Amino acid sequence: MIDTSPVKETAILIGVATQQQDHQKVSEYLDELEFLVDTAGGLPVKRFIQKLEFPDPRTYVGKGKLDEIHFYLEEHPADMAIFDDELSPAQIRNIERVLKCRILDRNNLILDIFARRAMTAHARTQVELAQCEYLLPRLTRMWTHLEKQRGGIGLRGPGEQEIETDRRILRYRISVLKKKLAEIDKQKATQRKNRRDMIRVALVGYTNVGKSTIMNLLGKSDVFAEDKLFATLDTTVRKVVIRDQPFLLSDTVGFIRKLPHTLIESFKSTLDEVREADILLHVVDVSHPDFEEQMEIARQTLAEIHASDKPTLVVFNKIDAYRFIEKDPYDLAPATKHNLTPEELEHMWIAKVNVPSVFISATKKTNIDRLRTLLREEVRNIARERYPESRVS
Repeated sequence: MIDTSPVKETAILIGVATQQQDHQKVSEYLDELEFLVDTAGGLPVKRFIQKLEFPDPRTYVGKGKLDEIHFYLEEHPADMAIFDDELSPAQIRNIERVLKCRILDRNNLILDIFARRAMTAHARTQVELAQCEYLLPRLTRMWTHLEKQRGGIGLRGPGEQEIETDRRILRYRISVLKKKLAEIDKQKATQRKNRRDMIRVALVGYTNVGKSTIMNLLGKSDVFAEDKLFATLDTTVRKVVIRDQPFLLSDTVGFIRKLPHTLIESFKSTLDEVREADILLHVVDVSHPDFEEQMEIARQTLAEIHASDKPTLVVFNKIDAYRFIEKDPYDLAPATKHNLTPEELEHMWIAKVNVPSVFISATKKTNIDRLRTLLREEVRNIARERYPESRVS
């Protein structure tokens, strides 16, 4: 039988270990970058980690490491080299000159995934705006096809270079997209205003922690959920009733380390669902080795969008996938978080987060009744404050 599946593009992954992040941490970050590449449909084939005090301003990894990567690519050609950081336009040019293959940075890869995942006109407009703003300073004669969208007569000035024309076309496209998004934002704001009488709960957290699965569980809806990064881009809102207590539940785009600021700005109307929510359901993948760092990144992102002061219920998901390493009784080294049993981990974190929290498995439906009880209690508390004249049981 002939294999008709598309051939995956191959990629090498490159990171830099500095004083701020050691070799082990960079290796963990490259694990996430590998997951991003897989989500984008690529195939990681090799990793390179360079140890520097700080990234080289010219080539990011330094001339010696760049030559080493070049020699590897001569023997084992790959379609692209992907760097686990944002590269400047000059760095991209210098690296391309040596490696002679496509160069992507982390932001470019995330934007590509968003473009693949965008299904609605709203999401596609948001992603295209972010892509245009990212590409403008990195323009390298690749955007002349946009000329057709505006017409060519009178477009070129006397003696104007092609790259300057491309920039002008791209700036025009950015202004068109911003106007289009402004209109969409007004429509979304009107929709949110019409829902103001209801208590609103927003699912937030790192990408791929199980928010959409929990949405389907609580809202009895059919939101797309997949073991990939950024499965959800469009906000989905469902009415949920738990023991006669109604509220609106929204599923939002997941956060990630070094989320491009162009995306945060472009997805303003989507993130407004989080800003205007009454309660946040912070979902955490407790089975991930770095779930504590993911929690902190989610908190930082919420602070960036001015949504960190809201009542929060922390949901530690995927407890069924949590694996602990039983400590050898003769091992005198201090125990780590990886040596904690699920019960010990639960007791520690319930005391540590100092907010209502629950450990569940959305796929196995473990402890879901406890989640519903806690969520109903949080919604009921706000309903009592907002509508003191009504009798909220």
